[in-house]
Amino acid sequence: MRSAAEHLAQVLALVTPPEPRLVGLADGLDAVLAVDVLAAGDLPPFDNSAMDGYAMRASDVDAASDDAPVRLSVAGESAAGHPFSDAVGSGQAVRIMTGAPVPPGVDAVVPQERVAVVDGGVVVPAPVVLGAHIRRRGEDAAAGAVVVAAGVRLRPRHLAAIAAAGVASVVVVPAPRVAFLATGDELTAPGASLGPGQIWESNAVYLAGALRALGASPVDLGTVGDSPTAVLEAVAAAAAAGADLVVTTGGASVGDHDPVKAGLSEAGVAFLTVAIQPGKPQGLGRVGGVPVVCLPGNPVAVAVCTEVFVAPAVRAMRGVPEPAWEPMRALESWRCPPGREQVMPVVLSAEGVRPATSGGSGSHLAARLAAADGLARVRADVDAIAAGDIVAVRRFTA
Repeated sequence: MRSAAEHLAQVLALVTPPEPRLVGLADGLDAVLAVDVLAAGDLPPFDNSAMDGYAMRASDVDAASDDAPVRLSVAGESAAGHPFSDAVGSGQAVRIMTGAPVPPGVDAVVPQERVAVVDGGVVVPAPVVLGAHIRRRGEDAAAGAVVVAAGVRLRPRHLAAIAAAGVASVVVVPAPRVAFLATGDELTAPGASLGPGQIWESNAVYLAGALRALGASPVDLGTVGDSPTAVLEAVAAAAAAGADLVVTTGGASVGDHDPVKAGLSEAGVAFLTVAIQPGKPQGLGRVGGVPVVCLPGNPVAVAVCTEVFVAPAVRAMRGVPEPAWEPMRALESWRCPPGREQVMPVVLSAEGVRPATSGGSGSHLAARLAAADGLARVRADVDAIAAGDIVAVRRFTA
């Protein structure tokens, strides 16, 4: 039986990132940057005012005081998008707005509330510091400087910075296309009437949402009955259509009606047991050159194995770092399966964690999974957790 760590290493060894591509900023959200973004020019591109006020020569008002204010004539106005382009002479000021270019010949800005406006001019009652309230050209970023580095997951603030730096498109690692299917003659769509022995299908619903939350592009292959041929055809078609990864649920164990194992064993997928609870029966390999990960069919096992195996694979393909598992204190005691790592759905609080349900990590407790905030991992050599013990915990990432 393979350990969970060994199995994860094998999963990660199979996947590769999609080829980077150039996209517009509108399509860059949540993508991972593949190439540094460099400023197309100086940012800001010119000296500009940080205040609404008056631009002037600091030397003109060196002697200004309340008793002897200095009067300057107003030569014009500089507004955002409408600069005052003439040189400003001695004894002159220019009305200036926040963000407007600083006219030639001036070296300071006085806020409007610190001056008095008179007919045709402005009265300054105090000296002004050289360079006051002027944003210098290139002080945010010089032309050619790195604005956003490769490897960053692009959020709205990154896109805004890139746009401000004059760049309209970025090279990103595209969202990996992850195809998935659920298997079983017993499955029927949510909302439909149940026939004898049937259950409502939830794994495809879960995977569609989980993969999207992880930044993948999910491709639903539908629900396949207990037909090995249909399973192989669906997986092969997904591979031929350009999927970066295929995930199957159900039919991977040792029963007489396990269509995934029967359909994919001869096509390049190895089936084995992993020392984890829930999620012991697994499959892993390639079909048509595309990685295939086969998960058990019980809903909690699917959720656990997605967090432990599929999510790291998606993050590896995207170039996103793996979130850490943090130590937390168990608030209750519980039993653990001998010889297998336990991954327990838990409720998190400031005090610690407790199992989300009285059923522990039972792989069939689909409805009760909604009560959990995340997962706790217990080593395979631990057969029981006592209240107060420290366990590794992580909130759900999908």
